[in-house]
Amino acid sequence: MPASFVTPRQVKIGDAAAFAGCTPRAIRHYHEIGLLPEPERGGDDRRRYGYEDMIRLLWIRRMADAGIALEDIGEAFARDTGGADSWDAIESMLERVEESLAAQEAELRRQRTAVQRMRVEGSRMGLLSDLVTERLKGLPQDSLRQADLDTLLVTERIFGPLGAAVQATRFVALATHPALREESDRIDAAEEALDDSVAVDDPRVAQVAAERHAFETALHTVIEESGLDEDDDALFDAWDAAHPETGDDEENGSGSSSGRAMSVLEATGKMPYDFSPARLRCMEVAQELSARDSPAT
Repeated sequence: MPASFVTPRQVKIGDAAAFAGCTPRAIRHYHEIGLLPEPERGGDDRRRYGYEDMIRLLWIRRMADAGIALEDIGEAFARDTGGADSWDAIESMLERVEESLAAQEAELRRQRTAVQRMRVEGSRMGLLSDLVTERLKGLPQDSLRQADLDTLLVTERIFGPLGAAVQATRFVALATHPALREESDRIDAAEEALDDSVAVDDPRVAQVAAERHAFETALHTVIEESGLDEDDDALFDAWDAAHPETGDDEENGSGSSSGRAMSVLEATGKMPYDFSPARLRCMEVAQELSARDSPAT
C-alpha cells in the first residue's frame, strides 16, 4: 500500500501541539470551549490524537493566525455541513474579519504616522496637530518653552486644532519679543501668588488685573504690527471653508465659532485647573477692563 494511504499513528498531546505550532495548554482550551472534540484516551489514560484531529487542529491554528476569533471559528465549524448555505455563513464571517483587520491596519498606520511626527518634530511638538506645528515653524531654535507646548496640548484637547493654532500666535509673539516674554513671566508669577490665602477684595487683585490688561493690550499691539492677526484671519477663513458649520461646533470645541466667541472665563472653566477665588476675580476684573476699553460695536 502506498505510504500516502497509510493512516498516521495516533500521537500524544505534546506531539500534537508541536506539530500544530501551539501549546498543550492551547489544545486543552480548545477542548474546554468545544472547538476541538476531546479524543479517546489510550490504555495509559492519555489523550491520543489521530489524523482527523490533527487536520482540525491545523484549521484552528491557521484561522486563529489570520485573526479570526475562536468564537467565530467555532461558529464556522458548527455551520460547515458541506452545503452552499454553510459556506455563505462562513463567507460572511470572513468578510467581518477582513473589515476588522482593515480597521486595525488603518489604526496601525495612524500610530506609525504619529510616532514618525514625534521623531521629526520632537516628542512634544510632534504631539500637536499639523495645523498647530505649521503655525510654530520658522521660530528660532529653543525659543519655545516646554510649558508653551504643554499649554497648546491642553488647548488642542479642549478646543481642537483651530483653537490651539490661534493660541500659538501668542507664543510666536512672545518667542520673538524677549521683553514681552519677560513681562509675561512677571505677571504670570503675580497671578500665581493670588492663592487661597488672598481675599477677593485684596488690593493686589485689582492691581494684578490692571497689569494683566496692560500686558494683553501691548501683546495685541505687537500681534497686529507683526501681521500675525492677519494670519489668524486667514486661518479662520481656511478652516471655515474646509469645515462648514454643523451646529454642534460649540459643544465639541472643534469649530471656528468656539474659537472666536468664547471668553477667557468660559475657556478657564473648561481647563483642567483649579484657580483660587482671588485669581478668578482677577480674571473677571481684567476682562471688565478689556470690555471697557474695546470700541463700541
